[in-house]
Amino acid sequence: MIRRASGQAATALLAATLLVSATASPAAADNIRDRQWGLLALRAEEAWGTTRGDGVTVAVLDTGVDESHPDLSGQVLAGTDLIGMGAGPGDRAWARHGTAMASIIAGHGHGPSRGQGVLGVAPQARILPVRVILEEGDPGRAKARDSKGGALADGIRWAADHGADVINLSLGDDSDSAHHEAGEDEAVQYALAKGVVVVASAGNGGEAGDRVSYPAAYPGVIAVTAVDRRGRKAKFSTRNWYATVSAPGVDVVIADPDRSYYEGWGTSAAAAFVSGAVALVLAAHPDLTPAQVKKLLETTASDSPAGGRDDARGHGLVDPVAALQAADDIRPEGSAPAPAAAGSTYFGPGPEPVRPPERGARLGAPAAAVAGAVLLVLAAVLARRPRRGGRGRGEDPYPAQ
Repeated sequence: MIRRASGQAATALLAATLLVSATASPAAADNIRDRQWGLLALRAEEAWGTTRGDGVTVAVLDTGVDESHPDLSGQVLAGTDLIGMGAGPGDRAWARHGTAMASIIAGHGHGPSRGQGVLGVAPQARILPVRVILEEGDPGRAKARDSKGGALADGIRWAADHGADVINLSLGDDSDSAHHEAGEDEAVQYALAKGVVVVASAGNGGEAGDRVSYPAAYPGVIAVTAVDRRGRKAKFSTRNWYATVSAPGVDVVIADPDRSYYEGWGTSAAAAFVSGAVALVLAAHPDLTPAQVKKLLETTASDSPAGGRDDARGHGLVDPVAALQAADDIRPEGSAPAPAAAGSTYFGPGPEPVRPPERGARLGAPAAAVAGAVLLVLAAVLARRPRRGGRGRGEDPYPAQ
């Protein structure tokens, strides 16, 4: 959600069955940096002493990204539009949510010394925009809902095939009809197998039943819940078994195509923060696998719940500084597990061993074979001998009785 600071009515962003809700509110340009509390919570400036995400590409699968925004100029690569209908660049109902997420991930500010505008977690990372959903006010929403149901799965595969190191999915479906989609799951596994880290928002259903949200619940995905300034779970943030880590998701300052800045809330923003953190880790340690990155974020998260994890905040607040430090001691491994020799031939005791036959039995089989061959030869000889009393050539085949 993106809230309007003046208290005006909120505007919800709902794209087909993929929930990415938001309300909007402009924030004063002269205090944007002061209001970016999420960067302080993640100790971003300390992490920038090691890396700012240079060389890493984050695919933003969303409503599109405004490549001309001054806070993103030069960072947005040529992407693709898998919806192919509805609003276009310059329309109000285009790229608002996607631009907001891109600014959290890789905003670099603008103006003298880039002192104005939004800074992202990884301000030197590149953004690969993939349009897979539409804004609520987009005139093509209804048609896209009926005809573009496979856009998310296609977008994940496209991003994995076009240079993405990280895929940010600040979207999800946690409606009553939400369910596992084989095509989406397979696309996620395809991306993971190619070494692409997949990050998704856990869902905004914390006050509506905490229903499972997809794609956050697919295996291997880093699912992100939202916390407030005090590190407490945001009321709207979904509490569920798949939560990996948490990140700021309340009063988050973001950029908009209209060149204003807004304060928003939602697990969408939290996922974007984590995608930025992953970009920092991969910039310094590009050979880490998605599984290693996920485990690294889990083990280095700060403010962990009692017992090390819970469904509300996962393993705790993502901590890119601690992750960068711990990654120095990790040995990269293959994306797919290497096969190892089995301890035994069978999982169980296996079949009974076959005993060698007795000496007599061993000799009996060849002898029987020889005897059989002799009989066959004898039968052939007999078949060629004329029968006694047989008919000669020209004899009536049917003699009278």
